[in-house]
Amino acid sequence: MKITRLNLSDFRNLQDVEFIPDEGINVIYGENGQGKTNIIEAIWLFTGFKSFRTRKNSEMIPYEKEKYEIEMDYFSENREQNIKFISDISKQETYKNGIKMVSPRSIIGEFFSVVFSPAHLNLIKGGPDEKRRFLDIAISQLKPSYARMLSDYVRSLKQRNALLKNFNDTSYEYDMLDCWDETISTLGGKITAERIKYTDALTESAIEIYDGISNGREILNIKYNQVGREDKFEEKDIIFSLSDALKKSRENDIKNKFTSKGPHRDDFDVILNSKNIKNFGSQGQQRSAALSLKLAEASLIKKINDEQPVALLDDVMSELDTSRQDYILNKLKDWQVFISCCEPTQVLRMQSGKSFHVENGKIIF
Repeated sequence: MKITRLNLSDFRNLQDVEFIPDEGINVIYGENGQGKTNIIEAIWLFTGFKSFRTRKNSEMIPYEKEKYEIEMDYFSENREQNIKFISDISKQETYKNGIKMVSPRSIIGEFFSVVFSPAHLNLIKGGPDEKRRFLDIAISQLKPSYARMLSDYVRSLKQRNALLKNFNDTSYEYDMLDCWDETISTLGGKITAERIKYTDALTESAIEIYDGISNGREILNIKYNQVGREDKFEEKDIIFSLSDALKKSRENDIKNKFTSKGPHRDDFDVILNSKNIKNFGSQGQQRSAALSLKLAEASLIKKINDEQPVALLDDVMSELDTSRQDYILNKLKDWQVFISCCEPTQVLRMQSGKSFHVENGKIIF
């Protein structure tokens, strides 16, 4: 999978940027605040997911502008393809090969990409929310039906929580609670099973990558935690376990007015040499572990879908030593990579590829 052309108009501070990237390494450099990360962010949006920087679409529209337009030509499935977004504050139009789609999420699974930014250190240092989001996005790229199932689960969870918030102890409400419990158990069990399956595959790849980064000095592992219920691994057993947990927690859920059990509460631990790296790892170890997870995510897309995702590295190279930088570039040597950085010295180390100087929202050729 290769991007062959990008056209970004009025996206954040990018006024009218069009360029043809290299099939290999593309370094986007310039001072802070000039628009480097905006290019990385725009490319990521073509996956169909929300921005890794904001949940608000309005923040990507410049002041005194009504909309932004971003368009990408890319090569996939042995042919040229095109995705275009036109977005204003209230709505977003999505086009795939000139055909209008229902929503941006309709194109999930059409264009594969993996993004790694300083914020992704939260995979190690952050809370369960960031970790679940990482798994859900990664699985959805490989299996778009998972994204739809997750959406159904979130909708059902909101309905159950709304019922709990206004619970009046009537038989009708208990019947409704039974219905939502069955739906949440079934959907939640399937979601958990998919996450466990993906985590197992991710762990296998991440172990190999971290071994390469650390020169075999340390052993990485990942453990998925089914919070508040017994760990099960087969889908039918997980569904039964979640159903049982919801029944046992019903009284407390009514009292506290929210659903306390389910995949929306789950977490995973990253273990290094048998210790939780969040609590015991150094800054360098945590950074290397986060990098291993993201590179493993990219490797799984290639392995499962036989498509090399476009790798997006936003301002992370400066935080890595030379050996780790070289490891990344060697690992992704046959991939299309976009790297944003401040120091042009990193450009000078390139043996091939293109560099783009960004200044005040424009590419200076």
